[in-house]
Amino acid sequence: MAVRIKRIRLWRTEVPSRPGALAEALEPLAQGNADLKVIRARATPAAAGRLTIEVYAGEGKRAAMVARAAGFSLVPSTTVLLQGDNRPGLAYAVANAVAWAGIGVRNLDAEVVGMRYSVTLTFNSEDDAEKAVAVIRKVTRGGAARNSRTQ
Repeated sequence: MAVRIKRIRLWRTEVPSRPGALAEALEPLAQGNADLKVIRARATPAAAGRLTIEVYAGEGKRAAMVARAAGFSLVPSTTVLLQGDNRPGLAYAVANAVAWAGIGVRNLDAEVVGMRYSVTLTFNSEDDAEKAVAVIRKVTRGGAARNSRTQ
């Protein structure tokens, strides 16, 4: 399968870091039938005892309405979602291509389930995301992400 690359907008909220806080933040999204594609939860670096939660609930007015009603705000940075068949060396190939293009990555989350991978890369600007998408397409096209040891 080809690599699917999509620019997405994340929604963010901060809550007190305590047991049950994540579930409480996600509950109104579930009640609003939001189909969450990405969920990130991390300790908030600048505020001790706080948890930052980011979600991607799809595109459109309804997704935005549900996220806003749940207390989430649109994140100003741009995130790219990559999905496809996993292969050795892929993460390195993407990170290396983005680095050589002079683009800084603000955040990266990746996982492999079975033979499929999913990666989110967050950039500081739309321009950086656009440049990154172009170089990522080049390295993921036709197995280009393989290194000499895996061919």
